[in-house]
Amino acid sequence: MHRSVRDILPSIAVSAMFCLLMASCGTGIEVTEHVTDKDVQRVMDKIDTRQPAVTLEAYIDSLPAWKVGKRFWVADDRVTQMLADTDGYDKDTLHLAGHVLTYQGASKSGLFLNGDNRRLYIDFEDEETGSYLHYRVKAPEASHAISSLPMLIDLDMVDHVARQLVGKEFYVRTPIWYDTQTEQMMDGRHFIKVRIDSVLPGNAVLPLRVLFTTADTGEHAMVWMNDNLSTMLGRDFDAMFSVANPHESYPTITDANWERITRGQVVEGMTKEECRLALGSPKGISERPDQAGMREYWYYDGGAYLYFVDGLLSQFRK
Repeated sequence: MHRSVRDILPSIAVSAMFCLLMASCGTGIEVTEHVTDKDVQRVMDKIDTRQPAVTLEAYIDSLPAWKVGKRFWVADDRVTQMLADTDGYDKDTLHLAGHVLTYQGASKSGLFLNGDNRRLYIDFEDEETGSYLHYRVKAPEASHAISSLPMLIDLDMVDHVARQLVGKEFYVRTPIWYDTQTEQMMDGRHFIKVRIDSVLPGNAVLPLRVLFTTADTGEHAMVWMNDNLSTMLGRDFDAMFSVANPHESYPTITDANWERITRGQVVEGMTKEECRLALGSPKGISERPDQAGMREYWYYDGGAYLYFVDGLLSQFRK
């Protein structure tokens, strides 16, 4: 019930992102007051600011500074749609996902321009096959602004992040984990201490895979994360991890309830703050006063709801 759209995006967003790239390239309950999504987000923003932010050192690089031999991980076979037609391979049958390409240079003119002076061609060599590939990008006059390429992950960037994280302990802030072998989504815990084991290239939307081990049980899992160049919000390091123990920001929450929170569980009598920490923000909220006090419903996906009386959880359905 606590899974949000942002948490499941890694498994569905690659296709949507690619399509955009190529194209551009009631509940029935009466209430006296309705709380909007903006109201919910305003409260969550206040909660989030209570967590210390530790922004990673940004990775800064651009095409003019690239040296021959710079390495890129191919995140998706659809990178072939970005390649120029050339002899020696069939783009429709070419499989490059998981290959490493090394940068060989860039040009604005030559065999592959076909008279189109608005395109820049970036040359790569496939380390696995030795083939040369020619990656097309528009507007060569803006080449100084090119710092990343769709479907390719800069391995220098991955190493840059790994040097800052590997071997260190943090508190993971998302309960949506992925199996390190199958990459299938799994139920995890949040606000618990983990040790970062490695940082690996990810996918075309979230370019980093962060593998970790839980400090208490030794369980292995991973999360998908973006880098400082990504346009996807809510999946950066500060959103995924915390240096300080989040429980210390909520000293009134008992150890028993905090354990429930880490597992995404709620029980009758929990406060709204405790429920929000356990399950995340609701999709909608409605309030209604009556003779017994203020009644409040929180609605989640799949028909799940929480029912509060005077600020304490009275009933719930998962």
